[in-house]
Amino acid sequence: MSYRISTASFHGDTVNRMLSRQADLSKTQEQLASGQRIQSPADDPVAATRILDMERQRSQLNQFGTNAEVLNSRLTLTEQAFADANGVINRIREITLQASGPSVETSARKTLVAELDTRKQELMDIANRTDANGEYLFSGLSTKTRPFAAVGSLNGYFGDQGVRVLQIGTDQKIADGFSGEKVFRSIAQGNGTFAVGQGVHVGTSSIDAGVVVDPSLWVAGNYSLNFTASDTWQVVNSANAVVASGSYSSGSVISFNGAQVKVTGTPAAGDTYTISPANTQDVFSSIDTLRNSLSGAADTAVSRAALTTTLQQSLVQLDNGLANISSLRAELGTRMSTIATTQSVRQAASDELTGAVGKLRDVDYAEAVSRMNQQMLGLQAAQSAYSRIAQLSLFNYL
Repeated sequence: MSYRISTASFHGDTVNRMLSRQADLSKTQEQLASGQRIQSPADDPVAATRILDMERQRSQLNQFGTNAEVLNSRLTLTEQAFADANGVINRIREITLQASGPSVETSARKTLVAELDTRKQELMDIANRTDANGEYLFSGLSTKTRPFAAVGSLNGYFGDQGVRVLQIGTDQKIADGFSGEKVFRSIAQGNGTFAVGQGVHVGTSSIDAGVVVDPSLWVAGNYSLNFTASDTWQVVNSANAVVASGSYSSGSVISFNGAQVKVTGTPAAGDTYTISPANTQDVFSSIDTLRNSLSGAADTAVSRAALTTTLQQSLVQLDNGLANISSLRAELGTRMSTIATTQSVRQAASDELTGAVGKLRDVDYAEAVSRMNQQMLGLQAAQSAYSRIAQLSLFNYL
C-alpha cells in the first residue's frame, strides 16, 4: 500500500518541524543567556517544586538573619546603657562613702546633694534611651512610651513588664531587651530576706543591714528591736511577744531566729529599729532617700547616727542595684553569644541551600553549548534540504 502526500501537506509538516527545531534552539539560547536551565515549572516540574521549597527555606533564613541584626543592634545599645548605669551607680556609691566621713559638715553635704541630683537625672536619662528606630530600650512592649519620669516626689514607670521576642532560627527565639521594671525597679531590699528601718531614735546608735545566718531558724515576719535601756535589748514580733533579749555593748551582734544585726553607738532607752520582710525598691527611690537624708541631716551626734544608718542602708541598696545590673549583663552576653553562634550556623545552611538550588536550576554550559551547536547544525541542514526539495518540479523533467 502506498500513500500520496500532497505538496501542501509536505510543506506544512516540514515548516512545523523546522519551527520546532527553532523553538528548541531558542530555548537553549535563553538558558545560556540567563544561566538557568529551568525557565518555567514546565521545564522540570519535580525540580521546580524542590527549588520553590528551598527558596522558601532560604527566604526564611534571610528573615532570621534580619531579625538577628535587629536584635544584635538593640542588645548592643542595651549593653552600653548597662555599662553607663553601672558607672553612675558606682559614682553615687562613692558619694555615699564620702558622706560617711566624720568630718563632712552641712556645707560639704550640700555639694554632695547637688551632685546626687545630677547623677539621678543622668541615670534616668540612661533608663529612657532609645534605639536607632526611636523605640525605648526599657519600656517593655510599650516601646513608643517614655518609661521613666518624675511625678512630683515619686518616680513613675510608664512602661510594662513585657518584652519583645524575635525568632532567629527555626526553633530559636530571643528577647530583644529587658523591661525597666526588671532593670531599675525590682531591686531587692535590704539583704534580700529582711530590711532594717529606723524607728524611734533619740540616742546615737546606728544599725547595719543584718544577715540571716541560719535560714532553717528564720521565721518571716515583722519584728521590732527595742532598747529597754542603753545596755539591754529585746526583739518582739508582730504579736508583741519577746523572741530574744540580751545585754548590749557597742558593736555587739544581736541574734534572733537565725538572723543577726549589728548595732554600734549608744542607744537611748526607748530607741527602736524595725525589721520587716524584704520587698523591692527602685533605684531612683533609693537615691531620693539618700539625698533627703543628706539634705536634712544636722551637725549633731543624734542626727549623725541616724544618717549613718541611712548611709549603710543606701550602700546595701546601691550594691543590690549593681548586682542586678551585673546579672542582667551576664544574661545579655549569653543572648549575644547565641546570636553570633546562630549566625554561623544560619550562613552555612543558606550556603548549602544556594548550592542545592544552583545544581537544580543552573545550566551546564558545556552541555548546553554542545546541544546548541547540534541544534543549529540540524536546523541549518533542515533548512538547506527543504530549500532544495521545495524547488523540485515535474517541469524540470519534461
